Amino acid sequence: MNVTSPQIPCNACGTNPAVFLQRHTGKALCLECLRKDLVNRVAAEIIRNNMFNEDDRLLLALSGGKDSYVLLDTIARIHDPRLIGVITIIEGIPRYNRVSNISWIMERTRKLGIELHVVSFKSYVGYTLEELVLRARELRINVSPCTFCGVIRRRIMNHYALMYGYDCVLTAHNLDDEVQTVLADLMRGDLARFIQLHPLSKPLSKYFVKRVKPLRRIYEYEITAYAYATGFKFQEVDCPYIIHAPTLRAKLRDYLHEVEGRRPGTLLKVLDWYDRTVRALLENRALTYPTKELPQCPLCGSPMAFGRRYCMLCELLLKLKLPVKYPALGKPLSNPKHQ
Repeated sequence: MNVTSPQIPCNACGTNPAVFLQRHTGKALCLECLRKDLVNRVAAEIIRNNMFNEDDRLLLALSGGKDSYVLLDTIARIHDPRLIGVITIIEGIPRYNRVSNISWIMERTRKLGIELHVVSFKSYVGYTLEELVLRARELRINVSPCTFCGVIRRRIMNHYALMYGYDCVLTAHNLDDEVQTVLADLMRGDLARFIQLHPLSKPLSKYFVKRVKPLRRIYEYEITAYAYATGFKFQEVDCPYIIHAPTLRAKLRDYLHEVEGRRPGTLLKVLDWYDRTVRALLENRALTYPTKELPQCPLCGSPMAFGRRYCMLCELLLKLKLPVKYPALGKPLSNPKHQ
């Protein structure tokens, strides 16, 4: 939690007692100054990378965890709540059911007058994540649960943003998440994804809604401290698939925590390097960045990578010998709200 002694005054205001030690700056902050610091840094990141405009309609993808809490809190202070919508997605994981963890989202959005969409994997794709994972194991198909989860979540977010006319999708990924992704793409040698991750990159299809991460320069420990200090009730159960089948991301997370503990500020330096590198690559766009519109999947109409027969989601379901049940792109969603 990085809580300081209550006798130490806040280094920012000099008046209130400090409750939090910001390790990468060495500052001791009170709760109000911590809030201001986070909001100001998020606002600066939005402007720096032209994430969205003041009149854009924003769809916040919230899972119900601490990062979601801080994203909604900061964006609602920066942007007109009348232009904000929220989507929360229930994956269908045993003993990890998010229904019991989104009550605060429902309450908060109601108070702010924010439109809320609750959708499950089961209602959209026709299968829970558990059903897909069990099916893959039954057929001895080596697909990570995180692959199923990520592909479906991104599809749902994009589809709802398109159908309801949102200009931008905001996710609650923090600095730790962002650096893990940067290093994972680097280790895979995936230049296209390495570039596409950056907020200044453009969607590769007119059917993709821009997706950004306003918390990308906020440490996870800062988010945890702020959420804890403001009374947020934490989810106590970790995703069982991460615990029993750790991914490259999970291994990088543990390593980066160790490095950051020894040298505070390391993750910010990595992100600074990444931003400089991608900005330079984007200046030479013709050499490093696709300019053609992505083709559309013949089964569902979603954009797909060049050279593929079907989009990733359709391909996964076909591997599992399951029918494609989700709505095709451009067709109305059936009973889309509060599914």
